[in-house]
Amino acid sequence: MPKKEITVDDLPGVGEKIGEKLKEIGYTDPMAIAVSSPSELAALADIGEGQAAKIINAARQKLEIGYETADKILERRTSVAKIATGCKNLDSLLGGGLETQAITEAYGQFGSGKTQIGFQVAVNVQLPKDAGGLGGNVLWVDTENTFRPERIVQIAKGLKLDPEKTLKNILVARAFNSEHQMLLVEKAPEMIEQNKIKLIIIDSITSHFRADFIGRGELANRQQKLNKHLHQLQRLADAYNLAIYITNQVMARPDMLFGDPTSPIGGHVLAHQATYRCYLRRGRENTRVCKLVDSPGLPENEAVFKITETGIKDV
Repeated sequence: MPKKEITVDDLPGVGEKIGEKLKEIGYTDPMAIAVSSPSELAALADIGEGQAAKIINAARQKLEIGYETADKILERRTSVAKIATGCKNLDSLLGGGLETQAITEAYGQFGSGKTQIGFQVAVNVQLPKDAGGLGGNVLWVDTENTFRPERIVQIAKGLKLDPEKTLKNILVARAFNSEHQMLLVEKAPEMIEQNKIKLIIIDSITSHFRADFIGRGELANRQQKLNKHLHQLQRLADAYNLAIYITNQVMARPDMLFGDPTSPIGGHVLAHQATYRCYLRRGRENTRVCKLVDSPGLPENEAVFKITETGIKDV
């Protein structure tokens, strides 16, 4: 994490005018600048790429970004926090809940509970830390018109929270295509700074990319844009110590003779970029099963939960 005494104004090449512009778009933390690309910063701050590159290099030098010993990384990981899901089985599977500085992906067929988990953590993140939250607010990018404030009200009432206040702490944007979706994430830093954002939800990450880039001829372009989008989300998670929760669509693979033919959209780009990858499916007696498919430090396992009127619960 950046040293407290370093500010944007301390960076060589940042004058009063550029400094004000950077703060205006939410880049008040030198770490957010250090993990940006020159083209991205140039476009947002309305400066030349050469000048943007100098500012980024200055931020990296000031923050001493480079090789470091593993014990320092362990020490820095103490700032990682978890958002409880409301289900002990699910929390245990994820090592305590949704992790900050990480992307958690949930994929599965319709009705498997992907969006419901999103609703639950969007409320839970507002709880104090000792109650499983982070005392923060939410950015929700809705790509499939599935956000329902009524569901937030039900979950908030179940946790004895003020529904009106809970709704005001969730900032929702409807994305109409993949370019709009990427733009909403690019503009997120100013929202994060102003609104104490601790969780970003995208439901779903691949819907527009799937619709906008059709056919094999468009596949490479789609994957490049999706890759850029995911890296931008990871940079936000790192720079602001927040959690990213994304849902993903699936496709059926009729060529598979054995095993589950359900496969997530997004290919290797999404598979490699997601820190935690969860496969959701329907279980017996109206339950849901979450399988942790991939994680850098947790074993592959399953957890069973149910969706009730007041949210995600243990069976």
